[in-house]
Amino acid sequence: MTDHPDVPDPIGDDGLDELMDAILAIAGELDLAAVLDRLVQAASTITKAGYAAINVLDDRGASTTFVHRGIGAALAHLIGSSPHARGVLGQIPIDGAIRLDDLTQHPAFRGWPEHHPAMGAFLGASVRVGERIFGQIYLADKPGGFTQQDEERVLRLAATAAVAVNNAQLYAGAERRERWLHAGQDITTMLLEGADEEEALEQIVRMAREIAGADTAALVLPGLSDALLIELADGYDADRLLGQVMPKDGRTAAVMSEGRGLLTPSLSASRTVRVEAMRAFGPAMYAPMQTAGRGVGVLILMRRIGAQPFTEADLVTAESFAAQAALAFVLAEARHAQDVAALLDERERIARDLHDLAIQQLFATGMQLETVRRRAARGVDPHELTEILEEALDNVDGSVREIRQIVHALRDPDAATSMVERLRREASLARTGLGFAPSLVLSLDGRSIGEGDTGEGLVLAEDVMDDRVAPQLSDDVVAVVREGLANAARHAHASSVIVRVSVNGAGATGTVSVEVQDDGRGLPEHRARHSGTGNLASRARQNGGTFSLGAATDGRGALLSWQAPLA
Repeated sequence: MTDHPDVPDPIGDDGLDELMDAILAIAGELDLAAVLDRLVQAASTITKAGYAAINVLDDRGASTTFVHRGIGAALAHLIGSSPHARGVLGQIPIDGAIRLDDLTQHPAFRGWPEHHPAMGAFLGASVRVGERIFGQIYLADKPGGFTQQDEERVLRLAATAAVAVNNAQLYAGAERRERWLHAGQDITTMLLEGADEEEALEQIVRMAREIAGADTAALVLPGLSDALLIELADGYDADRLLGQVMPKDGRTAAVMSEGRGLLTPSLSASRTVRVEAMRAFGPAMYAPMQTAGRGVGVLILMRRIGAQPFTEADLVTAESFAAQAALAFVLAEARHAQDVAALLDERERIARDLHDLAIQQLFATGMQLETVRRRAARGVDPHELTEILEEALDNVDGSVREIRQIVHALRDPDAATSMVERLRREASLARTGLGFAPSLVLSLDGRSIGEGDTGEGLVLAEDVMDDRVAPQLSDDVVAVVREGLANAARHAHASSVIVRVSVNGAGATGTVSVEVQDDGRGLPEHRARHSGTGNLASRARQNGGTFSLGAATDGRGALLSWQAPLA
């Protein structure tokens, strides 16, 4: 679209090289802000325009991002808000361009905003991503006006920018999804490792706000009489939100009951928002914390008035994170209930053992002593009484031994469990924190247990392995495996973990070794926390062994190595 006919002006070789360099520079960026900045810079340089800008628009034609060159920061601040797609700007076509010698002479011109400098020559084109107008390029103030060649160059830049913008959005979306996934894994690990529930909730709110690019995050949880309360808030105006009661027929209650997320373009502009503190915000996103039909809570993410709205893609990733957090809470509750049930079962077992063993034996001893008393009163032979007393004393000694055994089992529930069985249990428990089952390889004298062993042979090999490792050393082996798996779950972000426990030889010349290897991101350059690895090193020193933690031999992930002599 032009305001006058024009003879095509072919792009010369020098101009073509300059254009190609600009296109390659724009296409090579994956950061959206860098794409926009390069586009404005290239358009200004190639056309020799005194002023260049790109205005990113939302679905209503309102500006969400405005990048410009040619006006100083102080003047831009005086002008104020970014332009909307109205007036002459509203005449920029979806395809093609509008080129004017003097935009003030166009019928749609509505005057300049306060403090805006006057401009004459104008060139505008749309940047379209798919079927949607992503934004508009504006060029102005070129001496002598814009040419057909300028128009063609700008259209080519706009087409390149459309591809670069799409790539940058896809890349940013992938990065955001990965951050959501890692955040969900961190929350799951925290809860299943026994972290305080309040601490885990605070972490959920903080992580969600940071990853979603929200100004404020709030967590709504059910209270007394099924009232929905904002129990936690993080970010801008968080203090005003804490303790607010959400209406039972409002958005939050609907999201909680239906289990479906919700996007709101502006809380401040909505007539149905009844919580006054929430009217200080614009775009909002509601994500249900729900699993297996059970609603745990609702995560609300908010941005300030005038900020860019959340997208459907944002909602999908936030819903996934909220669902994973809810599942982690349910699993943690189930684990706690299981622990309580196990504790009750253990109490019943102790009571049963005390009754069936120690108490019955003490009762029998009491009967014997009563017999001695009666016979002594009748003047029975002292030799016969001595025999009864010796038997009673033996019974008392037996009762003491039974009570000691019960107390020892109470203090160390693993005392009667083999090392091999305890290692298998550690590997099974680690499945939840890792998100997959680690591999456990047990070796005896250089041969993996299970290779060619079946039935009694397999049991015999495991028994030999248990017999060679002393109880105290077996406790250290299990502790090393547990710490290695916990480190992998917390830090590695791995797709596989393998645990190798090897026993070679016996007695003073024998050794037991542990390796925990993952294929994750490896060790950080600077580690802030060393308490876990310090414990492992200490266990190795106490047993006269060695410990190391470094990169795996194949260059992928980390390798924990621990070794100690059997005697």
